[in-house]
Amino acid sequence: MWVVPAMWSSNYIIARSADGVIAPHLLASGRWLLAGALLMAFLGAPGVQSLRRAWRGEWRHTLVLGVLGMTICGAWLYQGARSTSATNIALLYAATPVAIAALSARLLHEQLRLRQKAGAALALAGVLFVIAKGDLANLLEVRFSSGDFWVLICTVSWTAYSVLLKLWPSRMGPGERLVAIIAGGLLVLLPFTLLEAWLAPSPPLGAHAAALVVLAAVLPGVLSYSAYSYLQRELGAARTALMLYLAPVYGALQGWAILGEVPGWYHVVGAALILPSIALATRK
Repeated sequence: MWVVPAMWSSNYIIARSADGVIAPHLLASGRWLLAGALLMAFLGAPGVQSLRRAWRGEWRHTLVLGVLGMTICGAWLYQGARSTSATNIALLYAATPVAIAALSARLLHEQLRLRQKAGAALALAGVLFVIAKGDLANLLEVRFSSGDFWVLICTVSWTAYSVLLKLWPSRMGPGERLVAIIAGGLLVLLPFTLLEAWLAPSPPLGAHAAALVVLAAVLPGVLSYSAYSYLQRELGAARTALMLYLAPVYGALQGWAILGEVPGWYHVVGAALILPSIALATRK
């Protein structure tokens, strides 16, 4: 619960570092091709054979999940990060846990208790405090751009992915199912990657671009998506979604370590609201 958001928030750093280095769809395709190859090597021959049998009966579900979770929440997020700020991305993604909880209550019959609702509300307050940098007037000064439209679609897509992942049962194990979902996403992603290469060629690829692909495949790819599925099985979709509120805290620490962006006092206040709230909301 506490480790997954650290891996997840690394995708924001990768998205910001990729502008001018590698094209969005090429980065997403490379990320999921490598992630799928790593997972298949881990599964081995027996796992791949059972995956092929299960794919025939579940290919429609895995295709939809792949488009939502890999195509849209991959390439489109990288596209949006080119023309919007990290503040706007965090602000838009702050709505996803609430949306997931609402859909989970309606479709999955997952009800949050009063203690969990209070924890979610305090966590949301902490996120908004961090985004506003301690001055709520800053929220009124936020300006949205074309990149925010891409990010908004990503938030809707992630909400749908999270709920459908729980709503649609699968005969496959977590690793096998993730490989199948990746395959579904790549089927749609690769044609757009070729179109992107034709219309807007990527800069010359080098070690920096390769490093971004590897990091994206491992941290916010294989590890975080696998762990997210496991958390959903143990905690349900609604409570698992609350972990997204930890992303601004980890994102600030990663920005400090990698980009040299020193956290402000408002990060400390936000963390003081968010961390106990997540513990409160996820207790049994």
